[in-house]
Amino acid sequence: MTKTLTTLLLVAGVLSGCTLAPKYERPAPPVAGSFPVAPEGYATAEVTSGETRRATDIGWREFFRDPRLQALIATSLDNNRDLRQAALRIEEARATYQVQRADLLPTVNVEGGYTRARTTPAEAATVLGQPGVTEVYRVGLGISSYELDFFGRVRSLSNAALAQYFATEEAHRSAYISLVSEVAKAYLAERSFAEQYELARNTLQARESTYGLAKRRFEAGATSALDLRDNESLVAQARVAAAQLARQRAQAQNALEVLVGKPVGTIENLPEPMRLSDERIISDIPAGLPSELLEQRPDIRQAEQQLLSANANIGAARAAFFPRISLTTSVGTISPTFSGLFDAGTRAWSFAPQLTLPIFDYGRNLSNLDLANVRKNIQVANYEKTIQTAFAEVADALVARGTLEDQVTGQEQVRDAEAARYELSRLRFRSGVASYLDELDAQRQLFTAEQALIQARQLRLNNAIDLYRALGGGLRADSAVAQQAAPGAQQPVAQ
Repeated sequence: MTKTLTTLLLVAGVLSGCTLAPKYERPAPPVAGSFPVAPEGYATAEVTSGETRRATDIGWREFFRDPRLQALIATSLDNNRDLRQAALRIEEARATYQVQRADLLPTVNVEGGYTRARTTPAEAATVLGQPGVTEVYRVGLGISSYELDFFGRVRSLSNAALAQYFATEEAHRSAYISLVSEVAKAYLAERSFAEQYELARNTLQARESTYGLAKRRFEAGATSALDLRDNESLVAQARVAAAQLARQRAQAQNALEVLVGKPVGTIENLPEPMRLSDERIISDIPAGLPSELLEQRPDIRQAEQQLLSANANIGAARAAFFPRISLTTSVGTISPTFSGLFDAGTRAWSFAPQLTLPIFDYGRNLSNLDLANVRKNIQVANYEKTIQTAFAEVADALVARGTLEDQVTGQEQVRDAEAARYELSRLRFRSGVASYLDELDAQRQLFTAEQALIQARQLRLNNAIDLYRALGGGLRADSAVAQQAAPGAQQPVAQ
């Protein structure tokens, strides 16, 4: 009996390495073979400063050189609740896979039992000899309902769970990259509002001073009521802008603290912030080819693992059409007395294989197979859509890169021109050559140009961050050659 059981288990183990799942073939990327260039007349998306490394080879500490931003990102990676949930989902998926994988091998239990029963004379003649109350002691090893996986049903389910586990790991990596970029963009938004608020507050103080002078000149009869009301309007506009920017800065600070996971003010030894004009973020990362996104982006790898899981489930659905063989067996000793359990002649065993062959199930197995095929097609569409989205994100960032550089340069020229115009208007008014309305208009345009320059600088920095994230950057803190076990190194689930 022991040899027979061992032989069956060995054969089942060999055959369970095969499944009825279809051979996996990666769908062709539904995108162009290269990224689009910048609009005509602007800088192309080619590298301009000699940076040749991929985004995945540049650590976020090198990409973001602002010490304050580095401290905020490091704090968020330790405290952000969304990232913590993503990490816990990995543990959940790992446990689920281990539970499913356990069905590949038999579960061996130590069994012990005691039975006390009254028998009739007829039963006693065939059981233990004497009528009346009988006692039976049992002890041994047993295997309960172990499925001999001849057609790979259990193996397919295990492969599906393994792919889901890998998909959850990729989801965590994607959440990690997104958190790094979102913290950086939230920080830049807070800095942008802070600089604009500082500008509005300084402008308000200057306009209040000018209004006081205009009021005294009006009372002395040196200026008209129109000049006074223009000054009054400029003061009110500056006060409105300052109030609005103070509110936006506070809200941006709140959004940043949610991402960081704790109040920014409680972070020890936090460096002072840098101005947007002093930020040095790498903005010319080479994009490479769209096909490289398949290995660089964890969200694409996550979608592929989900496709692999759906492909494996087809194997389980196909195997349901074939016979299912399960095995229940035990070996041990049995005795009417506890002290005699291990005496000679008390050995006992049982061997109970069971064969289940589906004949009529009202189309259940066929519908399950149709369902598995439909779910695979859904995952194919999801995989292709993920690739298209990734392609679009990279393309948008590349197209915007050259235009934003020109926009910032142009806006700096506008600011400089408005500043020069304001100084000339002041001199002309002091010399009596021009009216005070010219100076007020120049002051208004200068404030608008300075605000627009701050916003343009923020857009340029955000664009560099978007490109870095879209190319899969931000997964490591330090720059290094891609790790051998880096995301995407996993091989497709064995079928």
